[in-house]
Amino acid sequence: MAVGVQKTRRKSMPLLLITALGIVYGDIGTSPLYTLQECFNGPHAIAVNPVNVLGVLSLIFWSLTVIITIKYIIFVTRADNHGEGGTFALLALLRGFIENASRPDDSSAEHSARRLLGRRIFRALPYLSLCSGALLYSDGIITPAISVLSAVEGIGIIAPQASGIIVPATCIILFMLFMLQKRGTTRIGGLFGPIMLLWFCSLAGIGLYNILATPSVLFAISPQYAVSYFAANHLHGIIVLGTVVLCITGGEALYADLGHFSRASIRNGWLLIACPALLLNYFGQGALLLGGRPLEHNPFYQAVPPPLLIPMVILATMATVIASQAMITGVYSLTQQAVNLGFLPRMRVVHTSPDAKGQIYLPTINALLMVACLSLVLIFRNSGGLAAAYGLAATGAMGMTSILFFMVSRFVWRWSLFIAVPLLLLFLFFELPFLGANLIKVVDGGWLPMLAAVILITVMTTWKKGRAHLKECFERMSMPLSAFLTSLRQVRTNRSPGIGIFMTMNQNLTPMPLARSIALIHTVPETIVLLSIKTAGAPYVPAEQRVHLDVSDKNLGVYRMTASYGYMERPDMEDISECSRQTAMHLPLYDSTFYLGRETILASAEEPVMRPWRRALFVFLSNNAWNASTFFNIPTSRVVEIGTHLPL
Repeated sequence: MAVGVQKTRRKSMPLLLITALGIVYGDIGTSPLYTLQECFNGPHAIAVNPVNVLGVLSLIFWSLTVIITIKYIIFVTRADNHGEGGTFALLALLRGFIENASRPDDSSAEHSARRLLGRRIFRALPYLSLCSGALLYSDGIITPAISVLSAVEGIGIIAPQASGIIVPATCIILFMLFMLQKRGTTRIGGLFGPIMLLWFCSLAGIGLYNILATPSVLFAISPQYAVSYFAANHLHGIIVLGTVVLCITGGEALYADLGHFSRASIRNGWLLIACPALLLNYFGQGALLLGGRPLEHNPFYQAVPPPLLIPMVILATMATVIASQAMITGVYSLTQQAVNLGFLPRMRVVHTSPDAKGQIYLPTINALLMVACLSLVLIFRNSGGLAAAYGLAATGAMGMTSILFFMVSRFVWRWSLFIAVPLLLLFLFFELPFLGANLIKVVDGGWLPMLAAVILITVMTTWKKGRAHLKECFERMSMPLSAFLTSLRQVRTNRSPGIGIFMTMNQNLTPMPLARSIALIHTVPETIVLLSIKTAGAPYVPAEQRVHLDVSDKNLGVYRMTASYGYMERPDMEDISECSRQTAMHLPLYDSTFYLGRETILASAEEPVMRPWRRALFVFLSNNAWNASTFFNIPTSRVVEIGTHLPL
């Protein structure tokens, strides 16, 4: 049996690798379209001379080597939480350690961690993860706009008189891309994978063609040319770092997509195809610049032999559509994790593949991304204007990922300081200068990702704080379950036949709908099941471990049931009903009644927990969240909602 599985995996590996090319490497794979263009022809351009060309190429080579290959491919992708990647996966790995660190029986390593960092810093780790996630969201808004726009601008090179159609064509392409999302990443990856393979082969071929004409460009592999570049350009050279960083902006999307593909397929796709092709193309463009030809327009297109220019513009447009897909897929994954971890309200999640749990489509997020991307294209109208905004979000997220990875490696995996600290310093040695160079561009457009990140962080922290306060209100207003059971024994209460399921966050307290049903209609179901749905620290929970039953009082017919789901799964009542067959209390979906609470939020008469504008935001989010019956897939004909007023 094991041999058969191994053979199947071997057969599927090439197909999985090609599919991963179509989803994971689209963003970073299209960076040659605009990186050197912005370095030598952008608003902060430097002169085209051997020192600058070799210096910029050296920076690109070592950035791809250290940040993408060493940091992400070799190290960060190891920090998967049961196969899932992304900033919230790092947070999930740290969550158990943070909880254990507050216990009195801490081990010496955990005590030393608290002495080193302090409790406040531990509390700040979730917010650091939130900031990283919010910056990746910002990157997901900008990437589709700049990628597709930069490719379509090739039309202006072929036919300058047709430049007026660049913006409308970009908008049409982006609109069609977002409309395709409902088909899922399996179908999209199957279509995009071969195209992306052709794209990388074309990058390598064009690069090699130009390198053979000027092989001296390969000297740029030596880091001494990067040092000479800074010595010659001083402050201007540092500013241009904010443009060089465009070559690595797909690193975070690569990590976020870890749940869609195996680590092996992502590693092999990078080392065997993507990385060699990118380096060859960058060095090919550099060879063109060293060859003495004047820079007439984008060096990427100038490096293409004239007979191949039109096919290359078409292929580049298709590749940039795929680049957009990499970020869209990563944003979907992060959103579902944020919902299940309690940072965002419930929203519709569509699983697009019956075989792959991680392949999802979120209509609300898809619509918001589409509106944002189209707005950016219509406002900025060219890739040069967007380039100033691009990179800040990516470098900020990368720096935070480095810090979170250090925490995981040191305190969860117990790596030695002699390994963890040098790695952190190596990563930050590259990332902090990139971040500083991008901060200089805040006025030129860098404010855009910062504003988007601030808005997203505000939304997530408002929702988290509001839900935590409502939970406290429920606990203050609810009687202990033991007191309810005592009153049920002592006071004669009408019992209606059937099973009543009351969803609750705390099984030691009486759910508000249960207490209200006694007060209002003076009756309770014959069988009472208090159902809690918990989000586990793992992305997925096996079906056989899904449901746990605890009998509170069999004579009174009161049971407590817990259904556990991973943070990448959507809780489903039909699934819970099926899994409950393994316990002594089966919950028949269409023969049970579900009692749910309907919350009405009122302004607190005491000192308010939130400012009025923030309370209004929370109420807006709460009113627009999917209701529990829809989110948990409960038959509407079996639902009874009981209202509750809660102060905020």
